[in-house]
Amino acid sequence: MAEKKRILSGMRPTGPLHLGNFHGALANWINMQEQYECFFFIADWHAITSSYEDTGEIKGYITQMMIDWLSAGLSPEKNTLFVQSLVKEHAELFLLLSMITPVPWLERNPTYKDQIVQLSNKDLSTFGFLGYPVLQAADIIIYKANGVPVGVDQVPHVEITREIARRFNFLYGHVFPEPESILTQTPKILGLDRRKMSKSYNNAIYLSDSPEDISAKVSQMITDPNRARKADPGDPEICNVFEFHKLYSPQDVIDRVNTDCRVAKIGCVECKKIMAQGLIASLEPIREKRRYYESQPDLVADMIVSGSNKARNVAQKTMEEVRAAMKI
Repeated sequence: MAEKKRILSGMRPTGPLHLGNFHGALANWINMQEQYECFFFIADWHAITSSYEDTGEIKGYITQMMIDWLSAGLSPEKNTLFVQSLVKEHAELFLLLSMITPVPWLERNPTYKDQIVQLSNKDLSTFGFLGYPVLQAADIIIYKANGVPVGVDQVPHVEITREIARRFNFLYGHVFPEPESILTQTPKILGLDRRKMSKSYNNAIYLSDSPEDISAKVSQMITDPNRARKADPGDPEICNVFEFHKLYSPQDVIDRVNTDCRVAKIGCVECKKIMAQGLIASLEPIREKRRYYESQPDLVADMIVSGSNKARNVAQKTMEEVRAAMKI
């Protein structure tokens, strides 16, 4: 039987997970846990790079993120689920890699350039923010991951990691495999206002939302902007509510909405109510598991510690190889 390839990915604990997080990453992780040896981590040090002025909520978000993961279907038996800061070897490898990583590699990072513009309200002129790809590289190669599941826009992140691993191997001898990008498909899903779903935009539907919250939020969703009145024919293909129907409604409902919207046989209010029902029903298994894990805080804490210890055992062995290769 062929040995499973190892993959690694992580999420920053910046708040409760929303549907954008679920469809953008978590759903793919859940599907991959049967096929790969998976290491998934809560990247609390990465959360500090852009939120260093207010770190007080990160600790609570770590627990909530683990509950979201478990409730959605990530298994601690099938995966290594851990917290970045509980594996101190990440910091040691980050320090050593920072000694050999050329600054121009970091300055040309497209995400670095984009976020400097998008987050202009924050002072991101810090070493930590510029150097986060080096920490990211340490996160990945310390487990000798064969692959990293990413969307197309994140491929440059993995390429920097490959370059850093290649440079280390050239200088000190082969220690690290060069991880491949594993491209994952993600559905088109936007926030209530048709912008990217984000906590900062206040336009998100969270996995932890109650049915009442979901119904209220769905009622506020922007639909086909050209459909001002119920009597106006609509175009489902430019309506964000219809994208949610594709994910959460039965096929016969999708077909009916697709037909009736185009001839103004169904109004946006009714369309939203139907979609909300399907969304609420689809998320009920997650809400049920969440209620269980929220009632078992000691169990969740134990899972975090045991998963982090398991990850640290692997990281320690890698660092022994690193120190031997560098003769330090």
